[in-house]
Amino acid sequence: MFDKILIANRGEIACRVIKTARKMGIKTVAIYSDADKHALHVEMADEAVHIGPPPANQSYIVIDKVMEAIRQTGAQAVHPGYGFLSENPKFAKALEAEGVAFIGPPVGAIEAMGDKITSKKIAQEAEVSTVPGYMGLIEDAEEAVKISNKVGYPVMIKASAGGGGKGMRIAWNDDEAREGFQSSKNEAASSFGDDRIFIEKFVTQPRHIEIQVLCDTHGNGIYLGERECSIQRRNQKVIEEAPSPFLDEETRRAMGEQAVSLAKAVGYASAGTVEFIVDGEKNFFFLEMNTRLQVEHPVTELITGVDLVEQMIRVANGEPLSITQDEVKLNGWAMESRLYAEDPYRNFLPSIGRLVTYRPPEEVSEKTRAVRNDTGVFEGGEISMYYDPMIAKLCTWAPTRAEAIEEMRVALDTFELEGIGHNLPFLAAVMDHPKFTSGNMTTAFIEEEFPDGFEGVELGELDKRRVAVAAAAMYRMTEIRRTRVSGRMDNHERHVGEDWVVSIGGETFQLVIAADKDGSTVTFADGASHRITSDWCPGQTLARIQIDGAMMVLKVGKLVSGFRIRFRGADMPVKVWTPRQAELAALMPERVAPDTSKLLLCPMPGLIVKVDVAEGDEVQEGQALCTVEAMKMENILRAEKTGIVSKINAGPGDSLAVDDVIMEFE
Repeated sequence: MFDKILIANRGEIACRVIKTARKMGIKTVAIYSDADKHALHVEMADEAVHIGPPPANQSYIVIDKVMEAIRQTGAQAVHPGYGFLSENPKFAKALEAEGVAFIGPPVGAIEAMGDKITSKKIAQEAEVSTVPGYMGLIEDAEEAVKISNKVGYPVMIKASAGGGGKGMRIAWNDDEAREGFQSSKNEAASSFGDDRIFIEKFVTQPRHIEIQVLCDTHGNGIYLGERECSIQRRNQKVIEEAPSPFLDEETRRAMGEQAVSLAKAVGYASAGTVEFIVDGEKNFFFLEMNTRLQVEHPVTELITGVDLVEQMIRVANGEPLSITQDEVKLNGWAMESRLYAEDPYRNFLPSIGRLVTYRPPEEVSEKTRAVRNDTGVFEGGEISMYYDPMIAKLCTWAPTRAEAIEEMRVALDTFELEGIGHNLPFLAAVMDHPKFTSGNMTTAFIEEEFPDGFEGVELGELDKRRVAVAAAAMYRMTEIRRTRVSGRMDNHERHVGEDWVVSIGGETFQLVIAADKDGSTVTFADGASHRITSDWCPGQTLARIQIDGAMMVLKVGKLVSGFRIRFRGADMPVKVWTPRQAELAALMPERVAPDTSKLLLCPMPGLIVKVDVAEGDEVQEGQALCTVEAMKMENILRAEKTGIVSKINAGPGDSLAVDDVIMEFE
């Protein structure tokens, strides 16, 4: 077995690999850029080597720098994680020439599966079900129209070297096919330097389901069930689960056997993933093969008990697989929520800054439940603008899907994160959405259910009442403590009353609290009463509260006359008053938000890379004003209406915070 491996990656996946290597008694080497000097993966590794400036193209993906770190430390093998150099055949070849083991598949498999046209041809030869289409060279738009008619509309026009949604168009008729072909070709040429285009049938009601395969160098290959990855945004997975709520055992077996057949056809060895599109009738079609470890691999580990990173290391060491297909058993259900530094209230724009608070739920592994959090950050650390915005992968496991979802709801409720914008509220909203809980979702889930973007969660009446009960009880407790600290209770100068008025989102609840030594009974004006018990103390940011025997976990922040409460994706100012205070509050004028209609505000922390207008210019609706870059994404800010630029406050190279004024209009 290897004595030392280098991890050619960063963040949570580097930490994940280090954990398994440590368990196996293998020393690890981390590499890091200037931005990652104090990163968690650097702290966890036995050794760390600096490899350059923050941008990945000057550090993490510079093969020569990684090779020098290998020579410097004497690492015998390299785990590439995912992204960066994980599917780069030049890197695998460089390692081979150096006599260093690549903890991944052979170069030939990477090359064959890295090209979409080649991979589909190989899949067809291996008798893997593929989407009907045309894999040959398409000369021009008119030929694209002829092929589209032969395949049958709707069709997907795709770049052979594409990824991340670039070079991809859906056409429903001849005009769209003609236009889509040219757009895809242009986009592919500029994005990948390869303008080859192919056309395939567009699958309606599509679900994204992938099969985890594991192969060794001795000709053995197995599949470890499937993962459902249909909850996606901009072709980026957000929530994954294993197994899929849609598949039956017969379809699972057919997909698994075809996935292994494809892996063997390319001489695959290591962990890999074969992705399929599955339609509403359970017809499945090969999409692509990822020749690396997947981001969502933990859900497979949770339902199979197989450590995929360990298996990758053992295969790279030349060992045969220690398990057979018959020994693979799927146990229970697992969920993964990807926690991103993206603000869902601002169309998921990247957010950078310091993690003022980072307190994930406690990890547990029990017979009836599990909580796992794969992360590469820590409280006080910085979320950098240079890398992927993923903060953590929160996973839960339970015997059934409904129980796994409930575990995830509670885990999300207890995940405390402050200092940056993040998608915790959105993840919580999905976990409560009827389409998701029923398992009846497709890859269009987010765009169909949130067509105008995410605007927060409006709690149902029952949950609002439960929050009102909790807020009133907590506020009463803070008032009791305040009077005791001041000494007023001893002098009987002030009595904390039993009558309270709670205001949530414009709705008002009148209630009475009757406290005793075991808890409180809270009665509403309509006569409904609830029993509440809790060990919460004023100042605590998490409140675990039992209401009528059911547990709820609230994130609690102090406000004047109340709290900021976050629960199940809702973020609410909750006011708690005495009846007299409520009367006076009703007389107060509402605060009017400042008028920002004549200002262009920066929607995210980022770097101005380009300003497209000058002071005095007249701009039209939709016209590009400037470009802001953050986390590998360029965001073009456009005019919302016609106007004249009166002042420009920032230029190329300036770093801005959220809501900084970029320019002003007359």
